[in-house]
Amino acid sequence: MNQKEFLAHVTPVQDRLYRLAKRLLVSEDEAQDATQEVLIKLWSYRKKFKKLKSVEAFAVTITKNHCYDKLKLKSSSNLQLVHTNYEDEHYNTVKHTENQDSVNWVLKLMNDLPEQQRLILHMRDIEQYSNSEIAEELDLNETAVRVTLSRARKTIREQLLKKHNYGIR
Repeated sequence: MNQKEFLAHVTPVQDRLYRLAKRLLVSEDEAQDATQEVLIKLWSYRKKFKKLKSVEAFAVTITKNHCYDKLKLKSSSNLQLVHTNYEDEHYNTVKHTENQDSVNWVLKLMNDLPEQQRLILHMRDIEQYSNSEIAEELDLNETAVRVTLSRARKTIREQLLKKHNYGIR
């Protein structure tokens, strides 16, 4: 069987296979992947098409089985992930809280900066503008942007060190 004959058998069924995969797997991306994988399997079985009563029924069966296999694999890996997450849940909660506290503290420190330092630091570190873009936007010299950014970061660094009692008091 050549490619043209294969496509004549499979193309009319392809949409049905996708809809079946989507119904079973829910995700559009997974359904598209599953459909492609089924089409590859069908290509490898193309020499047996003449022995089949219905290529469509065969293709639907392969699609169903493939989707069930994916779901089994997914559920077993989810169980393993849930188990792993259960063990680390307390650690992750504590770590998340600590990280959130640090972020809130840095944002508070940023708000305490002088207006120009806060604006330049926000544009550079949060909005990811380049120094030249900041200079152009604020109508400043690029050197002035670098100096202001350096001072703002130094102020925040010093305040963080004071907060965490790492030497500067």
